[in-house]
Amino acid sequence: MYKIQTLDRISAKGLDNFPRDDYEIASEIVKPDAILVRSHDMLNMQLDPTVKAIARAGAGVNNIPVKEMSQKGVVVFNTPGANANAVKELVVLAILLASRPVISANSWVETLKGKGAEIAGLAEKGKKNFIGQEIKDKTLGVIGLGAIGAQVANIAVELGMNVIGYDPYLSIDAAWSLNHQVKHAETLDTLLAKSDYITVHVPETPDTKGLINTGTIKNMKDGVRIINIARGGLVNNEDVLAAIKTGKIAGMVTDFAAEELLNNEKVICMPHLGASTPEAEENCAVMAVKELRDFLEAGNIEHSVNFPRCHMDSTIPVGGTRLCISNKNVAGVVSKFTSVLGDAQYNIASMINQNRNDLAYNLIDVDGKVDDATIEKLSKIDGVINVRPIYA
Repeated sequence: MYKIQTLDRISAKGLDNFPRDDYEIASEIVKPDAILVRSHDMLNMQLDPTVKAIARAGAGVNNIPVKEMSQKGVVVFNTPGANANAVKELVVLAILLASRPVISANSWVETLKGKGAEIAGLAEKGKKNFIGQEIKDKTLGVIGLGAIGAQVANIAVELGMNVIGYDPYLSIDAAWSLNHQVKHAETLDTLLAKSDYITVHVPETPDTKGLINTGTIKNMKDGVRIINIARGGLVNNEDVLAAIKTGKIAGMVTDFAAEELLNNEKVICMPHLGASTPEAEENCAVMAVKELRDFLEAGNIEHSVNFPRCHMDSTIPVGGTRLCISNKNVAGVVSKFTSVLGDAQYNIASMINQNRNDLAYNLIDVDGKVDDATIEKLSKIDGVINVRPIYA
């Protein structure tokens, strides 16, 4: 019986993918095998040593101490692309809100309450104060062309915009998914100089924190509009506000409210609505549950932010053992695994080794049930972080 601890409200549609005969799921649970989380802050949590994996029902993992988990051999999963449609649609709304002052116009119209038959005429006269611009034929710069950025770029093309994308780490899958009309900028400065609208879709890392700042703003067009539905830390708010005062930036729509941004008519703040749809929550939960099940039941890793992708046929030989071994990515460790198993007279049926930065992960199918003494010897090999047997 696997034990799963939930730290937030997780979609029932996702949890239904756990076979209840084999899984116990609760928010308060003793010695969990894995944790399902959405936005709960785990940075200062003391986790039980039984935790083997954490699955974030969403893309960002800023609320999870990934480096610490890596050192402990805990696999951290996320769900890239599961909420992409919800975020894409909000970005489209943000682009339109940045173009047409409908929020301030609506607020003004509300002041006409009680004027009865005069309202239509007053509204007609007042509309001149709320003139916006069309987005057709304007240039949208998309920084980051992952699952969300690619969808944003594609729909912007359909809306008649000229689209420029910048992503030095563009994957082959993402490249194939892009509309052929999306132009690729060789440098970030090229994108900044040509864009009427700029939307950011990159993770927040030490390299991307404050990506929109005084230095990058000076390379932008006058009157540019900034969209940030990705991560609050990607934008230096003070620098943007200073540029709004000079007219360099016409306005910003952000999903990350902050004290300094409120009550500024050129800034629209939303309360982190990006993936706040039932469809997105369901998609993320379903994907996270499937990742955890494949890992716990078969040792496979897909969409981890700290461990390499590693996949072996989910069927473990009858009567056999699948060894899931995490280790530091140093030379000579794998040969020690085979030596220990060979000395114990175990036959290796199949084996795969993958690495990512300082970590390596191995799946080894062995004929027969590997005994505790052999598991202990494998665990004591220099560089090994943990060993988990899965018995067929």
